[in-house]
Amino acid sequence: MIARNNEINLLLEALATYPAVGIIGARQVGKTTLAAMLTRKWSGPVHHFDLENSEDMARLFDPMLTLKELRGLVILDEIQRMPEIFPALRVLIDKKLDDLRFLILGSASPQMLRQSSESLAGRIRYHRLSGLGLDEIPSGQSEQLWLRGGFPLSFLAQDDAKSFEWRKAFVSTFLERDLPQLGINVSSTTLRRFWNMLAHYHGQIWNASEFARSFGVADTTVRQYLDRLTDALVVRQVQPWHENISKRQVKSPKVFICDSGLTHALLNLPAKHDVLGHPKSGATWEGFVIEQIIRLLRADESECFHWATHSGAKLDFLHVRGSTRTGFEIKRTSSPRLTRSMRIAMHDLKLKHLFVIHAGEHIFPLAENIKAVPISRLSETLMGYL
Repeated sequence: MIARNNEINLLLEALATYPAVGIIGARQVGKTTLAAMLTRKWSGPVHHFDLENSEDMARLFDPMLTLKELRGLVILDEIQRMPEIFPALRVLIDKKLDDLRFLILGSASPQMLRQSSESLAGRIRYHRLSGLGLDEIPSGQSEQLWLRGGFPLSFLAQDDAKSFEWRKAFVSTFLERDLPQLGINVSSTTLRRFWNMLAHYHGQIWNASEFARSFGVADTTVRQYLDRLTDALVVRQVQPWHENISKRQVKSPKVFICDSGLTHALLNLPAKHDVLGHPKSGATWEGFVIEQIIRLLRADESECFHWATHSGAKLDFLHVRGSTRTGFEIKRTSSPRLTRSMRIAMHDLKLKHLFVIHAGEHIFPLAENIKAVPISRLSETLMGYL
């Protein structure tokens, strides 16, 4: 088991300020394990309800009756199974009981947990839990993290074959059981085909018309499929950045499978040599690095963009926080070079810094405020940036 101390500390800080904190993340990403780790550092009583357990569901048949007498930390696991509990939580939170906190675990985005956004607005802080990150694994294992992905049971598997077997099983279970439980009423066969096609499209600009033609449905229908998988936290849409400059800019999102290990499973790439020999190898590495950047910067979706012009200039990832803009180019090479596109991005976007993340070993400057950074030094570089 890998101790996720940074995540625990962030949650403890949030619980000191907010009466309710929500941990959201894909199934099997480690939410329940993280909550158990947190309880070891919690000084007061802890009450745990697993809403996939019929006995706990029965105990919460009348949630107000059960919860109003509790004090300390109340953990509600798989909250999307019982959205009707949120009004009761709002009433209890509004009593402003200093000795009562709620830790809510869910396998869907806040947008999908519509009841929480309506009932707990201003009372809850969400924390998105991704898979294991570069700052949590032993030094020198970044390539294994890329190949296997960040799901703990996949990364920690006995060997690559066991890891691949786990990921293939996850995809099937997720499509056949988990998505219907989230209220997504699309056949598992259709979503499997869509997800597989999306894996081949990984890292590209979204083109609804192309997908719609393949499925023989309307553009709006395939857009709904994309949004459903995004809400289930297995797909990421990186929105385009555009502003008033004298260039025509791309205004569609880039799409990624959030976990590189799942991408490799969907592409049926069980081993390292399969991944390295596949045309999407560079794209899956780009997606992996972007997820690590977002995680290390604790960036929310409103801060994350890509940028591209119709004349060919582009930037893989743009982070905007306040008035500060930081760019990232991602190159799976050991010797990245300065490109014209990088210079255009620096000038047109008025970047404070541009980091070129690469697969080599050394940090070195490419130009003023443009620095090449190896993936192995990404954590320390971004911690300095923060």
